[in-house]
Amino acid sequence: MASERKFVAENVRRVLLKEYLMKEVSRAGFGGLDIQRTPMGTRVILTTERPGLVIGRKGQTIKNLTMVIDERYGFVNPQIEVQEVENASLNAQIMAEKLAFSLERGWHFRRAGHSTVRRVMDAGARGCHIIVAGKLTGQRHRTEKFKEGYIKFCGEPRALFVERGYAVAKLKMGVIGVTVEIMRPDSKLPADTTVLTKTEAAAKLPDLFGQTAAAEPLPEPAEPPPEAPAEEAG
Repeated sequence: MASERKFVAENVRRVLLKEYLMKEVSRAGFGGLDIQRTPMGTRVILTTERPGLVIGRKGQTIKNLTMVIDERYGFVNPQIEVQEVENASLNAQIMAEKLAFSLERGWHFRRAGHSTVRRVMDAGARGCHIIVAGKLTGQRHRTEKFKEGYIKFCGEPRALFVERGYAVAKLKMGVIGVTVEIMRPDSKLPADTTVLTKTEAAAKLPDLFGQTAAAEPLPEPAEPPPEAPAEEAG
């Protein structure tokens, strides 16, 4: 098999595994998946909102998932590691699933969209962008967008700081796609600059300022002004 086909087959296998785990652990709040190849086998890092539901009683659920990953998807010696999401409101995938669930329960799309944006921004995100597309109010397809804060749409800052999540809401009139993009609170954009005072810079870089002070010659003492001649007594 050519090397290009190997890359394609490996990525297809990972996408199929991600879709399977999203469906299986939906009740636990699927937050992301990371697959790493190690000398001992394959390490599968699963991020969820409630890890207890993934592990199950006496670890039975996670054992079943490990068996399926090994037999159905062909990963060598898979080892599942479950991690808890630090802040669910800053996880794009979890928020997309929550928004899709709200639409399935009958919430109006504008109310659900604005509520999600407000919740994400209250959690400290730098920006949030939500796209809801489908048959929202009638038989005709529409797309609605909700945006607040800073969001990068291209370039390196998007790849580094923007997380993307996607979910589908199944309604009577059709399916509605939900896309959530969140810019993390620790994002540092190229245009972000901070000007420090000399005291703050000296505290952060004492070596640099110590060398600068040693290199600068000491100022010469100023000469005292000449004394005015005393007036002769008349």
